Amino acid sequence: MGTTASANRQPESTTQQKSDAPVKQSPKANAQLNNEDQGVNLQTGKVKSLFTNKVAPVVITCNLKEEFQVHDDLRKAHYCTGSINDNLPGHYLVLGKYFLVKDLNKEADSLQTSSKHGAPNFRRSQSGCPVYGMGQPTMNGFKQVLQTLKEDGYEEIICFNVREEPVLFLHQDDDFVPYTPRDRAKLKENIHNLCPRNQVENLELTIKKEILDFAALSNRNYYVYHDVEQFVDEPRKCPIKREDDIHVSEEVYRRHVFTMTSLRYKRLPLSIDGAAEEADIDAFIEVLRETPSLIFKDSPKPPPAFLFNGYQGIGRTDLGMIMGALVISHRTSFPSLDRREKNQGQQQEDHLPTIQALISCTEDGSRIVDEVGSIVGICSEMYDLKEAIYQSRKKLETDSRPLDVQFTEAREYLIRRFFQCLEQYFYLIVFNKYLHEQYPMAFSFTFSTWMRRHGFYFRLLSQMPMLEMMPPANILSKQICTLVADDYLDLDEMSSKREMKVANFRRVSKMPVYGMAQPNSEALGHILSYLTDDRRHYTTILCVNLREDVVLEGDGEIFSLRDPERLMHHIMPPAASVEHLEKIAVDLMMEILSLKKPIEVWHEQDKQMKEFKSCLTLNEIYSQMSMLYSQVRYHRLPIDNCATPSEKDFDAFFSLVKPVLVKDSNTALVFNCHDGKGRTTTGMVTGLLIVWHINGFPEDYEEELVSVPDAKYTKGEFEAILSLVRILPNGNQMKKEVDMALDAVSDIMTPMMYHLRETIINTYRKV
Repeated sequence: MGTTASANRQPESTTQQKSDAPVKQSPKANAQLNNEDQGVNLQTGKVKSLFTNKVAPVVITCNLKEEFQVHDDLRKAHYCTGSINDNLPGHYLVLGKYFLVKDLNKEADSLQTSSKHGAPNFRRSQSGCPVYGMGQPTMNGFKQVLQTLKEDGYEEIICFNVREEPVLFLHQDDDFVPYTPRDRAKLKENIHNLCPRNQVENLELTIKKEILDFAALSNRNYYVYHDVEQFVDEPRKCPIKREDDIHVSEEVYRRHVFTMTSLRYKRLPLSIDGAAEEADIDAFIEVLRETPSLIFKDSPKPPPAFLFNGYQGIGRTDLGMIMGALVISHRTSFPSLDRREKNQGQQQEDHLPTIQALISCTEDGSRIVDEVGSIVGICSEMYDLKEAIYQSRKKLETDSRPLDVQFTEAREYLIRRFFQCLEQYFYLIVFNKYLHEQYPMAFSFTFSTWMRRHGFYFRLLSQMPMLEMMPPANILSKQICTLVADDYLDLDEMSSKREMKVANFRRVSKMPVYGMAQPNSEALGHILSYLTDDRRHYTTILCVNLREDVVLEGDGEIFSLRDPERLMHHIMPPAASVEHLEKIAVDLMMEILSLKKPIEVWHEQDKQMKEFKSCLTLNEIYSQMSMLYSQVRYHRLPIDNCATPSEKDFDAFFSLVKPVLVKDSNTALVFNCHDGKGRTTTGMVTGLLIVWHINGFPEDYEEELVSVPDAKYTKGEFEAILSLVRILPNGNQMKKEVDMALDAVSDIMTPMMYHLRETIINTYRKV
C-alpha cells in the first residue's frame, strides 16, 4: 500500500546526540505546519471509500486509481521539526536535527574556474601529469568537466569522490545543485563522522527518502538555505514533485558511465583530518588493480586521467592528487627537481626528526622522500603540504615551551595542525615505498597487509610526538624541567648498596651476566675492580646502559630530568638516535656549568638549591673508567620502560653482544637501567639466552611442579603464548628455554618479588 509518509518512528542517527545546540520550535513554525496539514486534508475531497485504523485513514479515490493514507496530525509521523531562529518558519529536519544548506558559494572558487570548466578550483597537476582536482560541482558542472577531459584527449577517466560527508543534489532550473546537512550551531561547516565512512552512500539514500517524505507532507516542497549569515529570503522552498527531483552522489556521477564507457567512478571517503587510513589506500589500490593500462608499463594504452573531487577542492583533494600522481609517476617517470628546490627541501627536512628517522630505517630512504617531495611540488597550486608543515613548525618554534606543553587554544590548534600534516607526509612517503615494492608485482599485497609486514613504520609513527617535541634551550633556568636524584626514592631492594656501592647488584648463578641500577663514578669503579680481581678476572667487560632518559652526574650523584609537577615521571627527550640523546645531555651539562648559581634539585625526598662544581655525562663517566680499566666496553641501547623491546632493539642487542662473546669467551655482560629492575631484567634474560646459544643450554633443568591455584598461568600457559607456541617451529622447546632463562634470572632477585610470569598474572588479577 502506498503511503504519503510512514507512520512508524524513523530510526534516529546514532550521531544525533553529538550536538548540544537546541532546535527551536517557534509559534510561527507551528502555524506553518498547521497550514501544511490543511493542504493535505484537501485531498480527501476525491474520496470514494474511507477505512479507519489505528494509524491513519486509508483513502480510495473515486476513479479507483489511487490508494493512500492521510494523517490528520502530521507530527504523528515522528519526524522532528524546528527552525533556525524564532523569526523564521519551521520545517522538518534531516536526521531529526539538521538543516539542508547549499554546499558552496562563489567565494569558495579561488581559481575562478566554475564558469569555464564547470567546477570550483578545477586544476591539473603540473609537469603534464594526468591528475586533476576540483571542488564540488553541480550535475551540469560535472558534465562540463568531463567534456574538458575529453577535449584534452583522455580516453579513460577515473573519478574519485573523496568526501566523507553526505551530499544531496536538488533540482533547480535545469540543473541539480549540491546541498549538505548542517548543524544549527555551525551552519558554515560540514558535518563529519555522521556514519562510518564506508556507509556514507547508504546515509545519502536515507536522507533522500526522508526529504521525499517531508515534501509529501509539505505540499511537495522542502526548505533549504543559501544565506546562513543574514538569512535574507530564507528558508527557500525547493519543489520536489517526484523522486527524480533529488539525487544522491552516485546518481550524479555514475550515470555518465552509460554515455562514456571509459568513465569509472569510485567513492573514496577520506578523513578531513590526518592521513588516509590503510583501508582507504586499499580501496584506492583495488581500483588500480582493475586498470591494465596503469599497472602494466608495456601497455599500448596511455595511463588514465585521475579526477579527485572534494568539498572546496583543497586538503583531501590535494591528498588524493598526490597519491594519484605517485602512481602515475611509477607508470611513467618522476618529475625532476632543480638543484635550488632540492637543496631548499633538504634543508627543511633536516629539521624534521621524524622524516630523518624514516629515512634511516627505509632502504634508499632519501630517494623515496625526494620523489614524494617532487610530487607534492607539482600538486601544490592550491595547497602545499610541505609548506604547511614547515610554517606550523616555525610558528611553534617561536614559543619557548616544548611541544608537549599546551597552554593556549591557538597553540593547541597549531600543534594539532602540525601533526596532522606531518602524518599525511609520513604516510605518503611510506606509500611511495610500498609502490616501489608492489607496483612491479601488480600489487600482490594490499597496503594494509604490507604495513603489517613492516611493523616498524607503525612504531615510528607512534613515536612521532616524542621525536618532534624538541626541548628548548635553558630548560633548567626557565624551570621547565627539574633535576631529581636517582636516590629520590629508596631503590635498593637487593640491599647491595652497602657492599657494592650500587643498588640491586646481582649475578645470574654461574653465568657471566650481571645487573644493577645506575651507578655513579665511584660505584662504577668499585664494580669494575670487583669484576677484574684475581677471583673473577674478566678480560672483557661489556657495559650496556638501557636508559632512554637524560642522565648526568653532578658532584658524584646521578640526576635525571623530571617534570616539576610530577617528580615520579621521567621526561623522555625526542632523541632519534643515541648520539642525539648524548647531545641533549651535553647541552644540559653546559647549561648547568654556565649558570654559576644554585639550581633547584630534589634529593632524598627534599627540595634543595644546589650549585654544581662538576658535571659529567654517561659517556664521560665510562670514558674516564676505560682509561683505568682497559677491559671496559660501553654501549647505550635505550629501551622504553615498561614496554616490549622492538625488533630493532633486539637486532641491535644481538649484533652488539654476540661478536663480543665470540671474540672473548671470558666476557662479563653488565646491564643497568634506572632502578636495575624491569629493563635490566629484560637485558639479563636476553644476554643469558645469547650466552646459552653460544656455549650450550644446561641439560639438568627439570620443570618445577606447581600446585597452586591457576598453576598453568604460573607456568606461563597463557592463551596468547600457547597460540604462539603452536605456530613456532619447535615452539615448546623455545618456550622452555625462555622459561629457564627467566627462572635463572629471577632466582637471584627474590627480594624484588619480580618474575615476569608472576607479574603478568598478578597484574591481570588487579585489573
